[in-house]
Amino acid sequence: MAVLKFTDWWDRFFAIGIILKGLDGVLELVGGAFLLFVAPAQINQLAILVTQPELTDDPNDFIANHILQGASGLTNHVVFFTALYLLAHGVVKVVLVTALLLDKLWAYPWMIGVLVIFILYQFYQLSVTPSLGLVALTVFDILIVVLTWHEYGRHRRRRKELA
Repeated sequence: MAVLKFTDWWDRFFAIGIILKGLDGVLELVGGAFLLFVAPAQINQLAILVTQPELTDDPNDFIANHILQGASGLTNHVVFFTALYLLAHGVVKVVLVTALLLDKLWAYPWMIGVLVIFILYQFYQLSVTPSLGLVALTVFDILIVVLTWHEYGRHRRRRKELA
């Protein structure tokens, strides 16, 4: 079983990026699983508990008020859809990152394709509800696509040379 070797800064940068993408996938799996077992009312209570100290100090706190507003509008359907969305994203990312770290050539185009789909959806989301966090995630995903494309080309050339 071949494992990806990190020989230069491109490789290291790529490895850091995909490991972060893998950790993101694990967090999505945990978050999705959490949402499957927590009712919207419990999420709302948690939001109140977490934001109460900040709102006591500053009743107009932007972030705390947005957390409360978001939590109060949750329905069972929204929570279930979000859980499935996070679980699907998480599984795909963890599988692809694992395959990339094991230097599976098939995983490179799949990672590029999946991330391009995510990026297109994120552009749509940005047009509807812009946020700095989503901009940062989109830029990070674009960077990972570029790095994955570069590594894919290097690995294909290297395998042709060995053949």
